[in-house]
Amino acid sequence: MISPYLVLLFSLIILWLSARIGAGLRKRMPLDDGLRHDLDVVVAATLTLLGLIIGFSFSMATERYDQRKNCEEAEANAIGTEYVRADLLPAADAARVRALLVDYLDQRLLFYETYNGDALRRINDTTVQAETNLWSAVLAPNITREATPLHALVVSGMNDVLNSQGYTQAAWRNRIPTAAWVLMVMIAICGNVMFGYGARYAKAGAIHVLVLPLVLSIAFFLIADIDSPRRGVIRVSPENLTSLAVSLHAH
Repeated sequence: MISPYLVLLFSLIILWLSARIGAGLRKRMPLDDGLRHDLDVVVAATLTLLGLIIGFSFSMATERYDQRKNCEEAEANAIGTEYVRADLLPAADAARVRALLVDYLDQRLLFYETYNGDALRRINDTTVQAETNLWSAVLAPNITREATPLHALVVSGMNDVLNSQGYTQAAWRNRIPTAAWVLMVMIAICGNVMFGYGARYAKAGAIHVLVLPLVLSIAFFLIADIDSPRRGVIRVSPENLTSLAVSLHAH
């Protein structure tokens, strides 16, 4: 996905050029007082609509950010619970399950802390193999011995571990739709063209028409930053998984 910093840069350039185009049109086609009044109404309505859309987009981004944080917390709870439930298995099977859970937890931490695409693909492949090993480890006691309710509880806990990872993956892929970004940028471009066209302070030039593009670009950057789980300033930090890893490694 595009970095939020690139969103800030490109949106600032595009919106500033749009405002400058509007200012250029004003020099070729001057406004009289009647048309200026009508244009001011249209500009105010367009910017109001743009503000509402930015507000809705910001709300969508924050909801997705909270969802990713909740999934990280649920994943840590599922792994920690299954680590404790491993005591219900025979000693040898319990030791194997615990060792596999610790290794699996390390892979989950790498998923949150790695930003390179190739490295992430390798981590995902390793995670899939680790999940296969975990599932086989909890099924082995049920296959070799008569299944008991305690074994079923361990299997249910492992199912929660695997499901929580799937929910996390889905939450990280859940982004603001591209179509929403395109429509928001198109309205912003139209608003900046009309803003530059109706600007009254022609002597201020480029500095005057830079204010609105700068404000809108910062708003776009904030939305993109919150919506991006790996890039930018605001990131999803695996605090719960890190705390769990410290306690399990110490144990």
